Amino acid sequence: MIIAIDTNVLLDILIPNTAHVESALRCLMSIKPDDELIVCEVVFAELGSQFLSFKELNTFLRDTGITLAPSNENSLFEASAAWKKYSARKKGMIICPACGKHQKATCLSCNETIPYRQHILSDFLIGAHAKIQADRLITRDRGFYRKYFRDLNIVTPK
Repeated sequence: MIIAIDTNVLLDILIPNTAHVESALRCLMSIKPDDELIVCEVVFAELGSQFLSFKELNTFLRDTGITLAPSNENSLFEASAAWKKYSARKKGMIICPACGKHQKATCLSCNETIPYRQHILSDFLIGAHAKIQADRLITRDRGFYRKYFRDLNIVTPK
């Protein structure tokens, strides 16, 4: 089985977040030895910010058995379609990462809607890469990925 990993799960371990470090570790430790762990270019780049050198990043990936799997044209097109759908829907709405519900942010002073760009194209690249090139995605952003990548098998660390 090919399993893609979202940046947030790896950062939970690298930058220990007391709220999520244990669940992230448990989830990754439950992966079978014959499963293949992959990340796309976006996760690789985001993860790289936590290391002092390219060599340290590669050592981490090698030691954890995670490989970089470049995005193919199908996953890139899938990302563009999901981004287009998101851009048309958002219109000043904030989307809960847990349940996917849309909410407005309103100024308490003048009652105007506060525009908020919650997701960027990289989130869509990660989701599409996992949908097209993996069997599942390990992430904490379950609501977002379920909304825009319905066929994606999502595992949330618990």
